Amino acid sequence: MFVVIWRFAKLESPTRLIINSNSSGLIPGYTVSILVWGQQDHCYNTIMSVARRVVMRTGMFLIQPSVQVMSARCVFAGPIKRLSPGVSFTQSRSWCSDGPVAERDEVRLHRLDGEDNGIVEVLMCRERARNSLGRVFVGQMRELVSSLHHDAAVRVLIFRSLIPGVFCAGADLKERAQMSNPEAELFVHGLRSLMNDIAALPMPTIAAVDGFALGGGLELALACDLRTAAHSAQMGLIETTRGLLPGAGGSQRLPRTVGFAMAKELIFTGRRVGGEQAAELGLVNHSVPQNQTGDAAHIEALRLAREILPQAPIAVRMAKVAMNRGSEVDISSGMAIEGMCYARLIPTRDRQEGMAAFIEKRPPRYIGE
Repeated sequence: MFVVIWRFAKLESPTRLIINSNSSGLIPGYTVSILVWGQQDHCYNTIMSVARRVVMRTGMFLIQPSVQVMSARCVFAGPIKRLSPGVSFTQSRSWCSDGPVAERDEVRLHRLDGEDNGIVEVLMCRERARNSLGRVFVGQMRELVSSLHHDAAVRVLIFRSLIPGVFCAGADLKERAQMSNPEAELFVHGLRSLMNDIAALPMPTIAAVDGFALGGGLELALACDLRTAAHSAQMGLIETTRGLLPGAGGSQRLPRTVGFAMAKELIFTGRRVGGEQAAELGLVNHSVPQNQTGDAAHIEALRLAREILPQAPIAVRMAKVAMNRGSEVDISSGMAIEGMCYARLIPTRDRQEGMAAFIEKRPPRYIGE
């Protein structure tokens, strides 16, 4: 499912056109949002007229003053341009969604299909607050993560933002300022628990950082197994600049990622680093130049996910357990953990398939059993 935001270059004030479909023309229950510029002038009325002609047999449309766009399959981009060639549009952003729009959803799931079946994306879309970690956002993320723990169909999970230039801006300071001290402490405890739940997901997880990942936003990325970043991304645990310390796992995961001396330097100074430096430090696995659509890190994350996807899913999950748990103990205990994980793979059909494919010189077909 796709959404395209179109900006009419000559106008200034943002208005959202929402077109709801019924049983004809579009997929039932889906909504198309087109962000246009202008209120009551001639250009805006032209866009409205074109939109009416495009959807006159598919449902109804509503006008809402908003810059927030949540959306679905945009089959209107081409028809609008064909029906009104005199109106000039430029495409500024496109992304995928997973179903009918729920405007209050700040986090939602998108399951890829076809050859990418098994790759699932967590879409963060709290536009007005730059994906900051507010109560609703955290609650929805916790519910979504919990639902994924026992989902064997998910082979690779990607965390990405739908907000241009932002991965996650960290704490919602406006909400936090209204909390009492006990409330703030309890909320941060819940946030730490959420990051632990993300880290404990059984499948490989990838954070695609295409913009700012600050404070709790970087802690979310650190809870993932792998990270990709655009060169233009900015990352940092900046809590000491706000009179705090990283409270959602950052003080523990950053040293384990970049080493204790460098982690102390970054946390003590509250320094931000770009994507290229993050790759040099080992904070991210891959850093790539940003592209015109602002999703270079996401594309790199997809490339990485597609490389993981063909591998035996149970073996990949057991390898994650062996490394994660083994890193927390001495090497002798780690070896014992590795042995237990290996033993669980011996009776699987995937192991037998892997051996048979090798002998028969063909690609294996793993089923996750």
